[in-house]
This record gives sequence, C-alpha cells and structure tokens, in this order.
Amino acid sequence: MMIAHSKYHLGQIVRHKKHPFRGVVFDVDPTFNNTEEWYDAIPEDSRPKREQPYYHLLAENDQSYYVAYVSEQNLIADYSGEPVDHPDIEDLFGPIEDGTYPLHFQLN
Repeated sequence: MMIAHSKYHLGQIVRHKKHPFRGVVFDVDPTFNNTEEWYDAIPEDSRPKREQPYYHLLAENDQSYYVAYVSEQNLIADYSGEPVDHPDIEDLFGPIEDGTYPLHFQLN
C-alpha cells in the first residue's frame, strides 16, 4: 500500500481548479474518508480517485461561506496573498502571515 503525502498543509490557502471557490486547509485525510452518498453524487466523468489526500477547507465563493471536502487533484495553491474571509478562521488560526494562516494551539 502506498502512503499518500499531502501536497498542501494546514493553514494554506488553496483554490479549486474547476469551481470558483478558495479556502483554508483545516484538516487532511490521507485518502477518501467521506460517505458513499457524497462520492456517488459527483458526476462519474469528474469523480476523483479515492487514493489521494482529501482536504477539509473553510471555503468561500462570491455568495457564501461553507466547509468543502476536496481531492488533491482538484486543488491548486493560491499565492494571491488575499485573505479568506470565512467567519470560522479565527477559531482555528491566527492572523494571516505571508499568505498562510498559523494554527492556534489551544490546550483544553
């Protein structure tokens, strides 16, 4: 079994290759780890392979803020330096620094 290494890191800003949204990585699954219903809802001709990292993003587009789950093959790094305005970012990350959000480490 091959171990997948993720291309993007926590706090990094990425954008989707095909859809007009961008977001901040807040979690990574080494391979697909969502429901079969979610996977089957993707049109078959654009369905990504399961054996790659999948990213949980605090995402935004022109209309809204949401959480997205995206395969590595559908993401590219966003080097614009523009902040992401998702309202939950401040719960997980500090202020943007050099185009990346530093993680908050909170002890419970």
